[in-house]
Amino acid sequence: MTIETLGVVGAGTMGNGIAQAAAVAGLRTILIDVSDAALGKGVAALTASLDRLVAKEKLDVATRDAALARIETSTDYGQLAAADLVVEAATENLDLKLRILKQIESVVRPDAIIASNTSSISITSLGATLADPSRFIGLHFFNPVPMMPLVEIIRGLQTGAATAEAVRELTVRLDKSPIGVKNSPGFVVNRILVPMINEAFFLLAEGVATAEEIDAGMRLGASHPIGPLALADLVGLDVCLSVMDVFVKDFGDSKYRACPLLRELVAAGRLGRKVGQGVYCYN
Repeated sequence: MTIETLGVVGAGTMGNGIAQAAAVAGLRTILIDVSDAALGKGVAALTASLDRLVAKEKLDVATRDAALARIETSTDYGQLAAADLVVEAATENLDLKLRILKQIESVVRPDAIIASNTSSISITSLGATLADPSRFIGLHFFNPVPMMPLVEIIRGLQTGAATAEAVRELTVRLDKSPIGVKNSPGFVVNRILVPMINEAFFLLAEGVATAEEIDAGMRLGASHPIGPLALADLVGLDVCLSVMDVFVKDFGDSKYRACPLLRELVAAGRLGRKVGQGVYCYN
């Protein structure tokens, strides 16, 4: 199957980033969200991202304008009937994802592929709720999508080989580097990364070092381009907490318990860069 039209449900950080990457690669892109306001915010974000690439001379004006022209927005799921692949890119909430996947399934063609950009939830479990789970797959992009080359392709127990191959070909077309991953909580990257971030919160809560010192330690001592606490702010503290909670539930191992400080910051609404404050203040 050749994928020429991509649907994306969710115009937030991940959704608009996926839409941008698809449109730049030449795909017709249909971006869906619950309101015109959410769609407007998403398009504004991806337009600003394209403008930054033009300013850095990594993209020319004609390519930017052509990409924007390929993006259609709507609050009507019915528009996804034209899509060859639809990616669900909502926040890490199981009930929300299940509702969205059911809505997608109700409108897409029988041969269309359905994917989830989940960072931790079981692809097998999500696929089991669909009438044809063989066309369902995990397609995990990383933030910021236009810049990060990695995509994890996660096959659930029921995912068909043709589905996996079509998605792999698409990721290469998007100028990404895919890795194949078995269905497991957190897959590969978040299985390693988020517990490390969580441990950094324990260090901060225990007063072992300041946030700046913890981040400097990992940048200068482990050659990480960004420290774990700054990275948590970039990813979103709510996302990090959701992933840790999935790990505790699915593995049944207390070593994955979320740091109380992380949970408290999320409760306070300090979710990171997207709201202007997390571990650090961005105002």
